[in-house]
Amino acid sequence: MTHFEGKDPQLILRELMTHEPWIAPAKEKGAVRLSLGIIVRNEEEAIGPMLESVFRQTLFEELNKRGWLCEIICVANGCTDRTVEIAERVFAEKMATHPFASSFKCRVESLARPGKLHAWNQYVHRLSAREAEGLFLADGDILIHHLETLWNMYLVLAQNETATAVTDQPLKDIAFKQRNTWRERISLATSRITQSRPAQLTGQLYGIRSAVARNIYLPRDLMACEDGFIKALVCTYFLTRPESLERVVRARDASHVFQAYMGLVEIVRNQKRQMIGQTIVHILVDGYLKRLRLEERLNLAETLQDKDRFEPDWLRALIHAHIAKIRHFWQLFPGALGFRLARLDAIHGWRKIVHFPAAALGFVISLLSCWLAYRFLKEGFQIYWPDTKSPRLQEFKPDSPAKDVCELTMR
Repeated sequence: MTHFEGKDPQLILRELMTHEPWIAPAKEKGAVRLSLGIIVRNEEEAIGPMLESVFRQTLFEELNKRGWLCEIICVANGCTDRTVEIAERVFAEKMATHPFASSFKCRVESLARPGKLHAWNQYVHRLSAREAEGLFLADGDILIHHLETLWNMYLVLAQNETATAVTDQPLKDIAFKQRNTWRERISLATSRITQSRPAQLTGQLYGIRSAVARNIYLPRDLMACEDGFIKALVCTYFLTRPESLERVVRARDASHVFQAYMGLVEIVRNQKRQMIGQTIVHILVDGYLKRLRLEERLNLAETLQDKDRFEPDWLRALIHAHIAKIRHFWQLFPGALGFRLARLDAIHGWRKIVHFPAAALGFVISLLSCWLAYRFLKEGFQIYWPDTKSPRLQEFKPDSPAKDVCELTMR
């Protein structure tokens, strides 16, 4: 049963649009106030450092002061390496030695079926504590940088009545190098162009109010860009209102580090996946979901779960119909090729000139990736989720100085 099943649509909409502060009310002793789900797939190289960065967070001291509790769930989906073993070892050690161990409980949940979207659905709808007011989701191959990141993100949801989702500042590991190659400088410039737009929700780390998250179900064939799908629902009150970007807030002094794609093949592969995901999000958000009845949109988790259960190929059929209708590969979704150049407009002054080469190169990569995505979807497709590795994060020092981290964080 979903969170809103059986409720009047207008009451559901009011609950989605109205947020009460979390700080004042006292919760029952031992109840979970915040849940953190870490979704991993064969991350034996990165999961240890990632969990160490989590347990360095000031969040646990703050929770301990207030007698509050956080749960941490490592959701391992279809892992075939030592990820589960390493995570269980780190959890056992921290529960025994962490100075604020009374403020958290943690466990590993192993899912036989691989897939990030399936793991997301399981965490949100089955594994996370029902009483948790906020659900935080993180990838297993990042490092949380600012020590106050999770606490500052929590405060946004606790104190900002408008915010439904909260993000931090994603930082590429190469941003911490004192000297960058020309390829690294272009990569960093590309990130600045992408992050120049407001309400950027990155799937690597974000928090969302639990009542809203539990009205979302990720369709099996969405494949990628679940963060874009979630953002569209959050910012439009489940497609019942005009877009309201202030629903997604970036917390101050909050950031995480991830390993940048540097090889041309891995960059194109990642962009191909993004093109596929954005195409499917467009099909859903700009087409199919808007045609649903109000009751179906306001009970969206139940609606989409039923579609997957009783019509397993429903989304695949929509994708095939969309691909058959468009005439050219660059028409996968509106602005498929020009979005990078369009984002350049948000950068002003001399910085626009500096970032133009990155935007131009991004256009060329988008052109190739768009063609590959079109061919992939047109010829029939399987679930596309390439394995990624982040070996450089094992040596990365989260507290090392960075020449432009302050600039990036304040942007």
